Amino acid sequence: MVAPTSNEHDAEIRLMGLILSQSALVGLAIGIFDTELWLVNPSPTVNGITYAMGAFAVQGLAYYFFKMFFEQNMQEKAKLSEMEKTRQNRYRNMQSQFDSRRSEMELRMQEAQMEAELRWMEQNPGKAPPTWGIPGGQPHFVDNMSNFNPGIPIHEAEIDQPLKLGAEIEEKDDKKKK
Repeated sequence: MVAPTSNEHDAEIRLMGLILSQSALVGLAIGIFDTELWLVNPSPTVNGITYAMGAFAVQGLAYYFFKMFFEQNMQEKAKLSEMEKTRQNRYRNMQSQFDSRRSEMELRMQEAQMEAELRWMEQNPGKAPPTWGIPGGQPHFVDNMSNFNPGIPIHEAEIDQPLKLGAEIEEKDDKKKK
């Protein structure tokens, strides 16, 4: 069995609401007839026509009140939801246009940087551009930790003179030179 679509489901609910309201209003007309509150006549044909017109009048009044109170509210809600959808679609379109313009601008910026590097390389053959991280070095990937160099540690150390253990190699070299 195929599941009903949203439109079919809404139409079915409206039809059931119509049948329910008509049944209630015809029941109201029969109740009025049975209590003999309005135009009681010995002829069944005249009574049938009278109460058919009465049922039609009651249904007409009910339809009028429905249109006046409920349908206007439903139309306003539909307009509001349509306006909200339109606003969201416009916002999405604006966002996508902004994203595409931003990506185009980033590409232009990268292209300009690359052109500047190429001009620099033409003016300085054999050297790597300074944007590569190492002036005059070869192009390679440079991570942030490889640039870290705290320098040579400076501290005051006590330097002891070496012990002389009998072998004086330096003196022999000095004698040969003399």
